[in-house]
Amino acid sequence: MFPRVFAVLFLTLSACSFDLPRSAPEAQGVSSAAVLDFVGELDRTVHDMHSMMLLRHGQVIAEGWWAPYEPDAPHTLWSLSKSFTSTAIGIAIGEGKLSVDDEVLKFFPEDAPAEPSKNLKLMRVSDLLRMVTGQQTEPVHPPGDLSKKAFLAHPVPFKPGTHFLYNTNATYMLSAIVQKVTGQTTLEYLRPRLFEPLGFKDPHWLSSSEGINFGGYGLSLRTEEIARFGQLLLQKGQWQGKQLVPAEWIEAASARQVSNGSNPKSDWDQGYGYQFWRCRHGAFRGDGAFGQYCVVMPEQDAVLVITSGIKDMQHPLDLVWEKLLPAMKAEALPANEEAAAKLKERLKSLSLTLSQLPSQAAFGSLGKKFVFPANDRNLEALTLSHSQKDHLNELTVRFNGVDQRIPFGRDKWTTTRLTWDKRPEQPVAALGWETGPDAFAVKLCFIESPDELTIVLTATTDGNLHYNAEWNIGFKPTKEPELIGKPE
Repeated sequence: MFPRVFAVLFLTLSACSFDLPRSAPEAQGVSSAAVLDFVGELDRTVHDMHSMMLLRHGQVIAEGWWAPYEPDAPHTLWSLSKSFTSTAIGIAIGEGKLSVDDEVLKFFPEDAPAEPSKNLKLMRVSDLLRMVTGQQTEPVHPPGDLSKKAFLAHPVPFKPGTHFLYNTNATYMLSAIVQKVTGQTTLEYLRPRLFEPLGFKDPHWLSSSEGINFGGYGLSLRTEEIARFGQLLLQKGQWQGKQLVPAEWIEAASARQVSNGSNPKSDWDQGYGYQFWRCRHGAFRGDGAFGQYCVVMPEQDAVLVITSGIKDMQHPLDLVWEKLLPAMKAEALPANEEAAAKLKERLKSLSLTLSQLPSQAAFGSLGKKFVFPANDRNLEALTLSHSQKDHLNELTVRFNGVDQRIPFGRDKWTTTRLTWDKRPEQPVAALGWETGPDAFAVKLCFIESPDELTIVLTATTDGNLHYNAEWNIGFKPTKEPELIGKPE
C-alpha cells in the first residue's frame, strides 16, 4: 500500500484559482515513459477516445484531448451523473434535511398508489442509493422522460435491500427527493455547495417534464471539472480548506454497500456503493455509458478521468491496472526530460483516427443534388460540393424542409452548429475524405456528447447515390438502413 499524500500546496491555492496545478510525472512518482505507454495503448486500441486527465498527489501529470475534442467543451456524462446526485443527497443529509433510513413514500404521498404494497412501504432512501429497490425490472416510462408516479406504481416483488438491479429510475427518485426537501433542483442545490466552489463554469443538467433533473443522466461537464470532483472525493470532501461534502458520506458512498457479482476480472462485479462502483485494486469510480469515467485510486493517491464514445468499457480499466498502477511509486523519481518531452508531444498531437485512408481519386458526384424518398430520419435531400474560395468541402442536407450546410476539410476538423434530424442544435465537427472515385466519407462528431456519425456516400452507374450511415455507439443498432437518393 502506498502512503497517502494530501498535497498541501493544492489545498492552499488561492480561492480565486480553480485550475488544478500541473507537474511533471516524475515529480509525483510516476514514469513519463509508463504514462506514454498507457496513452499509446489507449490511442491504438480504444477507438473514439475523447479526453484523458491523470492526477497524482493533487497534480495533473498528463492531459490530452483527441481532436476535434477540446478542453473547453462540456461532455455528456451519462450515468456518471449518478455520482453527483449521490453527493447532493450526502450534503442534504449533512444539513439535516433527510436520512438514508427515511421511507421513500414519506416524500411522495401524492404520487403513491392508492394501496401501496408491503415491499413498497419498506423501500428506503438507502435502497435507492444502493440500487436494491426490490424491483425486478426498471419501470417503463415515455421515451426520454421519467416519472415519480410510474416508479411508485411499478411492482416490488422482492424485499428492498435484497435484490440488486441497476436502476436509473431509482436515481431519478433521489433527485426528486433532493428537490422535495430543498425546494431546488439538484443542479440549483449543488451550484453554491459544490459546483461554484470547484469552479465549474456553466454545468447543465437535463430535466423531466416534471421539472426534476434526471439525476441518473443528463449532466454535462468539462474534463477538468470531472477531475476536480474526483480530487474532492480523494480528499474526503475537503477543498481549499473547506469541507464541501461530509467525509463520512464519501466513506459510505464509495464503500461496498452491496454485492453485485463475483467475477474477479470484471470491474462491474466488485460491489456497489451509493451510486458509485467499486473497482479492483481498492479503487472506486463513477462511470457513464460509452466510456465516461472518474476513477479514484485512494491507495495510489491518484485520479483518472476519461471521456469517450466506446462500446467496451472494461478495456480502458484493464489498461489502467496493467500500465499505470505498477508505474506509481511512493517517492519522486529522477527527472527524465526526454521522456517527459515525448509524452507532452504525444498528448498535444492526439486525434481521432479514420477508419479508411483517403483516396487520391476525385469523387465524381460533386455538386449534384440528390433527393430521398420519405424515411424515418427525415432526410429529404443532400448535396456534396467544393468551395474553391476557402478550399473546404460542404455537405448540404435538408431535414424537414430546412437546408443546413456543413463545411469540412479533408485534413482538418471544421466545427459548425447543426440540428441533425431530431437532435437539438449543437456544435458538430466534420471531416471528409474520398474513399474512391465513386465514394466519399464524412465523419460528424457531436463534440458535447459521445456520439459520432460516419456517413458513406456511394455513386452508382445508374446515377443514384447510396447513403449509408453508422453511429459509433448507441442503445439500439448503430448502423442505419441504407437510403438511395435520386438526382434532382
